[in-house]
Amino acid sequence: MTVSIPELTGDYVLDPTHTRIGFVARHAMVTKVRGAFHTFEGTAHLDGSDPSRSTGEMVIKAESIDTGVEQRDQHLRTNDFLDAPNFPDIIFRTTSVEPRSDAEYRVAGDLTIKDTTRPVTIDFEYTGNAVDPYGNLRVGLEGTVTISRKEFGVTWNAALEGGGVLVGDKVVLEFDISAIKQKN
Repeated sequence: MTVSIPELTGDYVLDPTHTRIGFVARHAMVTKVRGAFHTFEGTAHLDGSDPSRSTGEMVIKAESIDTGVEQRDQHLRTNDFLDAPNFPDIIFRTTSVEPRSDAEYRVAGDLTIKDTTRPVTIDFEYTGNAVDPYGNLRVGLEGTVTISRKEFGVTWNAALEGGGVLVGDKVVLEFDISAIKQKN
């Protein structure tokens, strides 16, 4: 069973077991490294009648970064990259939501990585809603945004012998979200 867009109005929390916060970065200028953050929480208020009045916040634990290679993950947690001991949280807070169609939304907000906050705009696709077997109303959203890691003070790199650098500047952040409506 699905509900209409106006019926979606309410407060939501991210379901971490069915949400993926991922990233893709270029390595050695020839391939891509993919990874994800496994520890995060998020809340949102959706306004189905006026989506521009919707808000959200997500807090991602930097130490939960996982690329499948422990040595690389340990390096990514250091000051060369995320400096997780000193800046444990990566934070995104919405500043505006612009409906582009019934299923597309442009979400602007402030992204904080390490000690740098910059505005970013994420294009989200609303993938639908459903009532799960436990009676919870769930909504799905998918979105991506490309950021410059250097703009967030993540500048470590190594030169390659034939030219170029080990780690690309552009990082694609990927959001596959399942959010559960909170019961009053």
